[in-house]
Amino acid sequence: QVQLVESGGGSVQAGGSLRLSCAASGYTHHFMGWFRQAPGKEREGVAAIWPGGGSTYYADSVKGRFTISRDNAKNTLYLQMNGLRPEDTAMYYCAADVRYKALARMLLDDEYNYWGQGTQVTVSS
Repeated sequence: QVQLVESGGGSVQAGGSLRLSCAASGYTHHFMGWFRQAPGKEREGVAAIWPGGGSTYYADSVKGRFTISRDNAKNTLYLQMNGLRPEDTAMYYCAADVRYKALARMLLDDEYNYWGQGTQVTVSS
């Protein structure tokens, strides 16, 4: 069993930065990802990373602005978000799953079994 707890959300102005963290407990050598859901919209994948951290995958909407990373020694996943835009406003969720995933499937939410409770990110213009 894996438990995930996100932190680091908040309110910033457009152009600002935030770093989200996801603390994981239990067996944590998982594929991990960040997802977000804005009010009235479906949940979407933002970024994902392989267990060893060697491969990452990003949604086109955040490429060049967001960076996903992990510290396996600390069992922690990160999402550095720079150049934030109002359209980035959403609840952000951390997710994990032990099953192998091809890169093309790493941002699909049905590929992940474990989810955190989410942390809110609000970007004002």
